[in-house]
Amino acid sequence: MGSYVPSSMEQRDEMLKALGLSSVLELYKDVPEEMLVKGGLDLPEGMSEMGTMRAMSAMAAKNIVFGTVLRGAGSYDHYIPSIVKTVPAKEEFLTAYTPYQAEMSQGVLQSIFEYQTMICQLTGMDVSNASVYDGASAAAEAAAMCRARKRTVTLISAAAHPDVINTVRTYCMGSGTEMRIVPAKGGKTDPEALKEMLTDDVAGFYLQQPNFYGQIEDAEELGAMAHEAGAMFIMGVNPISLGIMKTPAECGADIAVGEGQPLGMPMAYGGPYLGFMATTEKNMRKLPGRIVGETVDSRGERCYVLSLQAREQHIRREKASSNICSNEALCALTASVYMAAMGPDGIADAAAQCLSKAHYLAKQLCTVEGVELVYTGDFFHEFVTTMPEKDKVLKALEDAGILGGLPIEEGVLWCATEKVSKAEMDRAVSIVKEVLE
Repeated sequence: MGSYVPSSMEQRDEMLKALGLSSVLELYKDVPEEMLVKGGLDLPEGMSEMGTMRAMSAMAAKNIVFGTVLRGAGSYDHYIPSIVKTVPAKEEFLTAYTPYQAEMSQGVLQSIFEYQTMICQLTGMDVSNASVYDGASAAAEAAAMCRARKRTVTLISAAAHPDVINTVRTYCMGSGTEMRIVPAKGGKTDPEALKEMLTDDVAGFYLQQPNFYGQIEDAEELGAMAHEAGAMFIMGVNPISLGIMKTPAECGADIAVGEGQPLGMPMAYGGPYLGFMATTEKNMRKLPGRIVGETVDSRGERCYVLSLQAREQHIRREKASSNICSNEALCALTASVYMAAMGPDGIADAAAQCLSKAHYLAKQLCTVEGVELVYTGDFFHEFVTTMPEKDKVLKALEDAGILGGLPIEEGVLWCATEKVSKAEMDRAVSIVKEVLE
């Protein structure tokens, strides 16, 4: 790293002298001797630019890019209009710096403000923050928002995404609080189990809609149960599904969270994504991260500022409910451009196509002997089927350039978005049939 520090050896010696040190190694005197690297790292010589390009291209050539994707489970293959890729690529937006200096950051601040506005319109909630790292961390941050002095337990449905469950568990472990899992029954949250588990120490209940198995939960009933017990209700939602489904606000949610990847971001091997968070006005000051607000300057002209951020996140970290202080500004901008380009009708149309194509795929798969729906409830664009010899079936699909569903304990979790065509689904079904019959 020494060669990347823009100071001369003389300047470094002068700084060491001011600190009363004779060498940089003395800065690491508390590190055990056996852990120090001596003699430098055994690294090969650096490559030329052309050589590096050849090496990287050879590595990239090993990637498999599937022409047809029938898998979701948290990352979805949606159509992305060309403008969604063009606008965020403008150099004015390609900065990682936090917009603390409002007078120098009006463009970025306005983009975040527009994002917050559209997330509120999508979820029906009153206020949104400027995004967090991903959907799982948004769920965990929402659970922290619910905690009070005598209510510290978080309930989470067993039908939620396993990664979300694990992230919430990790956050709870770090804060010394408890997470309890509400059992699922028939692919959905068991309401009787939830009722019994809503004790006086429960702060909040997290429900995913649609859930990990693609099933549509009775969110209104479950949310009402949580409220009756004095707990807050968190809904984790798929943003595209909100084009045709009830909003979290309509279901009585106190906090709405989710993964923003479907809003114009490619699957990109798992990131970068963004987690959106929105809540009621009552809970506005509990939102982690930052909120951008609109105001007027000294000349009465419209401008944007960072209007709210909990100081405890920085100066009293041990007492803070959240220590997150960054946001996914470029991903949030991408989501904003997508939502603006699609509009309410476009998102509703994409959602309707997801719904109809998933039901078509499920119906056709179930014509194959040995393949049946595991759960019979209503679903959006994901569903689980039984699948004899699933490894063999998925390998045959892979060989044909099709990424099949996700193998899970119950069978295979399939997904169809608006991007997949009828011909592609029919081809996939014929391969499944050929392998099994």
